Amino acid sequence: MKRSAHTKILKQIMAGSLVTLIMSVSASAEITSMSDAVNKAGKQRMLTQRMLKDYALIGMNNTYGNPKEDLSKMITIFDTNLVDLQGYIKDKPSVESLSVLASLWAPIKVSLQKAPAKDKVAALQRALEVLLKAAHESTNLITKSSGNSAGKIVNIAGRQRMLSQRMASLYMLKVWQIDDPEFTSKLNTAMEEFSAAQKTLLASSLNTDEINAHLAKSGKAFKFFEMMGKSKSNKFVPSLINRSATKILTNMNTVTSLYASK
Repeated sequence: MKRSAHTKILKQIMAGSLVTLIMSVSASAEITSMSDAVNKAGKQRMLTQRMLKDYALIGMNNTYGNPKEDLSKMITIFDTNLVDLQGYIKDKPSVESLSVLASLWAPIKVSLQKAPAKDKVAALQRALEVLLKAAHESTNLITKSSGNSAGKIVNIAGRQRMLSQRMASLYMLKVWQIDDPEFTSKLNTAMEEFSAAQKTLLASSLNTDEINAHLAKSGKAFKFFEMMGKSKSNKFVPSLINRSATKILTNMNTVTSLYASK
């Protein structure tokens, strides 16, 4: 097969995989249970980090995975999820938390819709950190109000999606040469939290063979991050990191949905 033809086929496969992932993450189904609500609230955490990753990739002119299109879609998904949650959640603490989330989101959305700028990304990262904490608080409150074990495991599984994108976004900022003195600490913490949560999920009594299979695939992809964390090399491989993060996200999105359906 000629190189040009091989490249064309590879791009088609990548594009198809991206579409599948976007559809699985963005499907805006009506919330029918508290477990569904926890799942959707948890996705908001992931989106804060995925949007930062996309922003950095666009800023570096890295087109792997079409980050410009992806960022636009993720902004829409965040908006839609927020509206869905505000329409379903009724308990006062969660409602108030979602209101805070909405107020924080409004100016960040404006920043994300502007052309990425290296001198703006540090401030954007700080703003997204605050948004992440607010999204995590909302998720925990909704999980608490759900009052069931499935809600708790959905929360843990859903957070793994966020950690996959957090590890990737931190790496992309490093590649973009954004100075963050806490980079190593943040990356190590994210990896430690992912590893600990993975052990909890593997021990869950709610697991099925299907869930265990997806957890195994996520664990395999995570090993790439562990190797990267231990490496002393100054060579960067953003496309490989993005691909590994996407594999984790895809599998953990499926796992979270399977838990939510119980």
